[in-house]
Amino acid sequence: MFGIPGNPPVTMTPAAEAQIVRLMARGAQGLRIGLKKGGCAGMEYTMEYASEVSPHDAVVEQNGARVMIAPMAQMFLFGTEIDYANGLLESGFKFKNPNVVDACGCGESIKFADR
Repeated sequence: MFGIPGNPPVTMTPAAEAQIVRLMARGAQGLRIGLKKGGCAGMEYTMEYASEVSPHDAVVEQNGARVMIAPMAQMFLFGTEIDYANGLLESGFKFKNPNVVDACGCGESIKFADR
């Protein structure tokens, strides 16, 4: 796992924690966060219910909320704050990721610096 010892790779706002706890109440062990190629900027976040923790997942637990970060996404998500916004037109998780260098106009896809 990438990171600084003693610091979680991602953090969650209280709104994100509350929503993840609600989703976990449906029987999931947590939410697995990852990345996939796609969108106009090149990459998209993925989120799915996780029925179990995979051996190579980075696990972050805050106040009963649990997220698992897929191995291939760990280096791209380090330092990210996960939030949840509930609005009239749309509701959903928002990622404040310091590693993102560009995003498409709709906000659905992101780009990281070339490594």
